[in-house]
Amino acid sequence: MSEFSKALSVSTSGLQAQSSRLRHLSENISNADTPGYRRKTVPFRTEFDAGNGVARVEVGRMSLDDRALERVYDPGHPMADGSGHYDGSNVDLLIELADAREAQRSYEANLKMFEQARQMSSSLMQLLRR
Repeated sequence: MSEFSKALSVSTSGLQAQSSRLRHLSENISNADTPGYRRKTVPFRTEFDAGNGVARVEVGRMSLDDRALERVYDPGHPMADGSGHYDGSNVDLLIELADAREAQRSYEANLKMFEQARQMSSSLMQLLRR
């Protein structure tokens, strides 16, 4: 496997990982006001294939945040119990927006690396054809 292929593989795995992360973050943001909704998280891990010397970012299984749900007081809500409370979500919009910004920047960095490796590979191929 050429060095350019390795660079493209690493960048591609990073793009896929950040894309998955952004998808779950957007679900969390859109369900922040949904009663009983639990925040979704996605872990990453690095895998190294010693056979061809390529590291990849692997996305783990999605899990639900087990923090307590926010208790919301609204006696008129159809889900309210006898005390007038119901379980809201455990999504903190500030954290989700910060994570989304970080994931977006990581995605853009991987995309830039992918583009640069592709351009360098293309330039090398043109030089070899001469």
